[in-house]
Amino acid sequence: MKITNIRTTLLKAALKTPFVTSLRRVEMLEDLVVMVECDDGSVGYGEGAPTPVITGETIGSMNATIDFLKPHLIGLEVEDFETILQKVHTLIIKNTTAKSALEIALYDLKAQSAKQPLYKMLGGSKTRFRTDITISMGEIDKMIADAQSAVSLGYDTLKIKIGDDPKKDVARVLAIHNALGNEINLRLDANQGWTAEESVSLLHSLEKKDLIAEFIEQPVAADDIEGLKYIKERVQTPVLADESIFSLKDAKRLLEMQAIDYVNIKLAKTAGISQALALADLSKSFGVKCMIGCMLEGPISVLAGVHVASAKAESITMLDLDAVALLSSHPVETDTVFNESSIELGEAFGLGATYTNR
Repeated sequence: MKITNIRTTLLKAALKTPFVTSLRRVEMLEDLVVMVECDDGSVGYGEGAPTPVITGETIGSMNATIDFLKPHLIGLEVEDFETILQKVHTLIIKNTTAKSALEIALYDLKAQSAKQPLYKMLGGSKTRFRTDITISMGEIDKMIADAQSAVSLGYDTLKIKIGDDPKKDVARVLAIHNALGNEINLRLDANQGWTAEESVSLLHSLEKKDLIAEFIEQPVAADDIEGLKYIKERVQTPVLADESIFSLKDAKRLLEMQAIDYVNIKLAKTAGISQALALADLSKSFGVKCMIGCMLEGPISVLAGVHVASAKAESITMLDLDAVALLSSHPVETDTVFNESSIELGEAFGLGATYTNR
């Protein structure tokens, strides 16, 4: 199976409601789809969401990365997989989302060649999962209404976006908790919006009300490693690192420092599936559980995350793969069933996705 061409196109899809965090506001999904074509007619699909404020990438930079790598990969055999990955990751540094989109397409082809679903090729067997859903940051009444709507759709775990106003953040979380009761699990995501001292004070305020969230995600700036440790040592609420971890080196430092309780794996940060698998294994070696999350992505990229979750189900115990549920519609066909909080992998070979607007 020889690579004959690599093409890209845009996947555009409207969101059901604006996606709002302390870092950004998004109303329309615009992702890059990568298609790797082979001489036997096979096509591998990958996808990446440009998130300049987190990864530093745009559609333009992602396309440029793919164009740069393309001549180095055309003519190579998919079976020479490690050589291909080595070129992807060494010929150009950083550009993690573009590399992830390309890697997803390559893994799709490899599993198609093996005549297996990707998760089985990776050693997984779990096919049914539950994900949380994100409640965008906003005024309290709107956030309560969005949370209640999510619960009515069957979600029992909500990720609450906060981080723009410390005083308002406490009121938001308490109001949502009081409206929903103890049966609904809350995850908090401040998207780097607080200082370490603010984080401790705010979490203590919630804990005094007997509200201990499942975790607080990335409360401080990505480079504030000592801040994460400071928080972890002073609160009951578990601390999950997101933007602080791109590489295995990042994770190893945090884990050795005992600065965090959980690791958030995102393919757009790890530069794809290969390092996501390695990150899950590294976390397991430290006895630390993982969540697999997503940027604001379409079905191809989210689906890749589900396959990884199946392959590393022992380590990846939490899913934050709600992006498909946030879309009004999308031009991707897949035999995986996305039904709000429920995700069930299909049995198609490879990733099991086809972009229909090629």
